[in-house]
Amino acid sequence: MRGALRRAAPALVLYAVARLAGLAVAATVALTTHRPVWAALGDTWDSRWYAHIARHGYGTVVPGRLPGTTRSDLAFFPLFPSLERAVAGLFPISLTIAGLIVAWLSAGAAAWGIYAVGEHLHSRRTGTFLVLLWGLLPHAVVETMAYSEPLMTALAAWSLYALLTRRWLWAGTLSLLAGLTRPNAIAVAVAVLCAAGLALRRDKGARRDWRIWAGAALAPCGWLGYAAWVGSRSGSPLGYFRIQREWGSRFDFGVSEFYFVRRIFTDRGAAPHLAYDMAVAVLLAAVVAFVLLVMDRPPLPLAVYSFVLLVIALGGTGYYASRARFVLPAFPLLLPPALALTKARPRTAVVLIAAVASISLTYGAYTLYYAHTAP
Repeated sequence: MRGALRRAAPALVLYAVARLAGLAVAATVALTTHRPVWAALGDTWDSRWYAHIARHGYGTVVPGRLPGTTRSDLAFFPLFPSLERAVAGLFPISLTIAGLIVAWLSAGAAAWGIYAVGEHLHSRRTGTFLVLLWGLLPHAVVETMAYSEPLMTALAAWSLYALLTRRWLWAGTLSLLAGLTRPNAIAVAVAVLCAAGLALRRDKGARRDWRIWAGAALAPCGWLGYAAWVGSRSGSPLGYFRIQREWGSRFDFGVSEFYFVRRIFTDRGAAPHLAYDMAVAVLLAAVVAFVLLVMDRPPLPLAVYSFVLLVIALGGTGYYASRARFVLPAFPLLLPPALALTKARPRTAVVLIAAVASISLTYGAYTLYYAHTAP
């Protein structure tokens, strides 16, 4: 463990520098515009719902945007608010600060897990660039907000690393926990199940390894367990999906995505919105990155995990500005550019990283203070 942390230390330091730079820019904007930086990071949009669940438990329902619809807090998975409540109970701090502590520690664990995957597949240099690129994505500001994406990414990264190193029980357990963080964490369970199926198909002797069967059985239990609990509480086996529909979230195989993007490009009367334009750019880049990833023939779990996350982001409805955030945990998509950076000249790599950083830090401040929509 100490050796692994020592190898990852340079990558973690660079990641911390990147996110501290983002916080510095956000704090500068907050000071010059007289806005509260901590509230922007830990008491807005989804983070406000998490804090409410941590304080009062589940059961809050508010009117929806459309007449006759409601928004229930059962749409939010329980692991992040549970950790938030635990931290606030251990220390004399507010739930806002507790949520930020959970998110920041999770982001650090995620960065370490991402580095471990990159190092295992290629080299330390690849792992370092992989972490740095993840910390400088346009929506990387979410990694320092009281959101559940850092926690999900941490659990997903280490579950995938466990699969790559054939630690089946760890992979299944971490997938179970990931399934308690976010709806799209089902991607981790699908990756574990596919990896287990492939191992059993290739090696007949593996069929006698109870750890593979146990890991595969554990993997979807977190996601399915919470969906079943919501169903029993709401009085319908499919109650969770009904709640999501009332929030405006359902899966229509990308139909609404197509019409929304077409409207952005063709409706001249539509008001410009940088958050929507950035979401389109990020999703298009993610599709290209997935094609490049597949061309490199990555291990099956990484390809499956990224594919499911991409399908969920592209095929869902509602909250278009948040779609780019939904692919934030899909760090394997960054493997092709990370590999390209390892082969680039040092001066070229520095210029490219600086350009990416300028976009990330600027857009992060815009997201916090000017977007007027959930990231």
